[in-house]
Amino acid sequence: MFSKRSIRRNFLIKLIFASASLIIIFSSILYFYIEKSIYDEKRSELLQYAKNIANYQSIEPKSILSDSQLSLSVAIIYLKTPKAEVGLYENTIDDATYLTLIYPFNLQDVSYLKVTKEITPTKKLLDNILHYIFIINIAGFLLVIIYAIGLSKMLVTPVLTLSARLSNMNEHLMKPLQIKELPQEFEPLGATINHLISRIQNFVKYQKELFIGTAHELKTPLAVIKLKNQVTLIKKRSPEEYIDALKVTNKTIDEMNIIVSNILKIGRQEGAQLDKPVEVDVIALLKQKANDFKLLAENEGKELRMDFQPNSFMALLQVTLLNQIVQNFLQNALKFTPAHKSVMLKSSLDDVGLLIEVIDEGCGIDNTLDLFAPFKRQGNKSGVGLGLFLAKSAADALGAKIKIQNRTDGIDGTIASLQLDSKLSCIFPRKKFL
Repeated sequence: MFSKRSIRRNFLIKLIFASASLIIIFSSILYFYIEKSIYDEKRSELLQYAKNIANYQSIEPKSILSDSQLSLSVAIIYLKTPKAEVGLYENTIDDATYLTLIYPFNLQDVSYLKVTKEITPTKKLLDNILHYIFIINIAGFLLVIIYAIGLSKMLVTPVLTLSARLSNMNEHLMKPLQIKELPQEFEPLGATINHLISRIQNFVKYQKELFIGTAHELKTPLAVIKLKNQVTLIKKRSPEEYIDALKVTNKTIDEMNIIVSNILKIGRQEGAQLDKPVEVDVIALLKQKANDFKLLAENEGKELRMDFQPNSFMALLQVTLLNQIVQNFLQNALKFTPAHKSVMLKSSLDDVGLLIEVIDEGCGIDNTLDLFAPFKRQGNKSGVGLGLFLAKSAADALGAKIKIQNRTDGIDGTIASLQLDSKLSCIFPRKKFL
């Protein structure tokens, strides 16, 4: 019914074994408790009867007293050696069970009372109780099996539901899971699956745009090269004109090489996503990047300002991907910010985790464009248009969120932000010096 690798099968075996063990242990304890209680009661009864006889000293030696109402028989016996303890024995004669008590009567002549009582009905009652307990155990064991099958089916239902929904998905039909419909224990799994679905959707969307954009970007310079060569071959030209034509061709080839190099960066980035995450101080990394770009900003007549809060923020992530995002933010900010203006690199804590922002004083963005799509360019600045596409892919791999928006403080410019989730990070405690 179930394979050896089935979770439900393993759960059923363990639950049935544990329940059967519990039933057997509980039934055994119950039976021995009932048996001990009955025998203790019979012993107390015989002991009390023997004490009454011994106290009155009313029995003649070797005589036998009987009481049909109590099913008791009493006799005086003599032992060769004194016996200090009270003895209780059980024996069976002709399918009848008797309980015998040996009680001191007269220690001077080493005489003892032998009190015997037939307990055949009590013995049969105990046998019936054991028989009923055995039947109840079988019924309970069957109920446990039925309950275990129902419980295991109920527990694996969410897993089967997730499997059914995921099996019907493909790259053309992918819908996020409704986390509220899942049991509370499966909510983290549902959130993770939705994150993966979102990444796959973005990957499929941008990969298609990347292929189309790459073909378009390469087709145009190739057409230019071909046209230039055809024009050059129409009529004979001077060496200088041939040299000029070759220079134009080389320039177009250089542009194509830039496009190919940026496309290769995508492949390298996908490899970086498989790198092992390491623990890094994000604030220290931001400070290092700021120092690298500060000299570049000064050479261009611009100012790079910094504001880092808190002092340290430890996170487990791929450093290459984080470097790529921050570097792209700073490059774009400095590219679109005019001379004698400033760029701000800042970090702060919020309800989600660490918020990294790069604020420039450039021309702003067109909100109608999908800036994260490949080969999307903003303004008249040079570039292939793959920087933000790579930054978005890196942010998705880090489990972070990236956003580009215009400033709302009355100053032209944009705010590029990266939101790191604190669930994957931890705040490094600040050291106190006395």
